[in-house]
Amino acid sequence: MKRFATANWQGSGKEGKGTNTTQSGVLSNTAYSYKSRFEEGIGTNPEELVAAAHAGCFTMKLSFVLGEAGFTADNIDTKCTITLEAGAITSSHLEVKATVPGIDAEKFAAAAADAKANCPISKLLNTEISLDASLA
Repeated sequence: MKRFATANWQGSGKEGKGTNTTQSGVLSNTAYSYKSRFEEGIGTNPEELVAAAHAGCFTMKLSFVLGEAGFTADNIDTKCTITLEAGAITSSHLEVKATVPGIDAEKFAAAAADAKANCPISKLLNTEISLDASLA
């Protein structure tokens, strides 16, 4: 399976503007800019999108891990905070709160640790990156 998204940027880094579009169409020419990334402007930004991806991936993986252990969550809420410092993503912090009937704290902590280590986005954050570059 392969999924894709596209980005377009016009202008300089600080004064320019861009859009993101996803294969599914959930994002369609969704605006992003210097202000939405580094200040409080309107639009999304790459770090917010990584946070959404990590929160969603981890939460689904946790559901699978719990299921393999014989538990079904009534609810799992995850917040992911991506930290960007000095031009680099320095951390991804996951905060999860769940309602899982019949599970004890130790089993839940083990399931969460498994999901953190093994969700595809956790693995992606330390991965090979390939590139094809050309001029139009």
